[in-house]
Amino acid sequence: MKKTKSLIALLISLLALASCSSDNNEIDTEYPVIDISASNAFPIQCSEITRGQKITFRAKFTDNAALGSYSLDIHHNFDHHTHSTEVNNCVADPIKKPVNPMLYINSVTIPNGEKSYEAVQEITIPTDIDPGDYHFMIRLTDKEGWQTIKGLSIKIL
Repeated sequence: MKKTKSLIALLISLLALASCSSDNNEIDTEYPVIDISASNAFPIQCSEITRGQKITFRAKFTDNAALGSYSLDIHHNFDHHTHSTEVNNCVADPIKKPVNPMLYINSVTIPNGEKSYEAVQEITIPTDIDPGDYHFMIRLTDKEGWQTIKGLSIKIL
């Protein structure tokens, strides 16, 4: 009985020591960064795009630890709702009802371990969509799950 109690006490001590981590990993609490300040970045706030045109999305993404993924979302803003993260406003068309608006959603996984990534993605703007005000949303998520959103107002002509 004494041996059993001693063995149990030893096992509990070993488990307690094993659960304490000796490597002091820092927890990532920094948001990733979306940079559209480069001269070739596209789109930027108030960009105008023509229906039927093929555009090339370009942005630089960075993170202090590791990037995870990004997604792009283009949707109409005919009702003047907002989630723009930019300070300057664009000239808006009058409010209207959508008939055939563009909706584009695409997610991309960034290669493992990248702290900096140049995103380049071709997007075809259909010819038969409603022209007008749209939002171009960029969502960047790092490996830890922190997310940064950049909401741009664009116009499709």
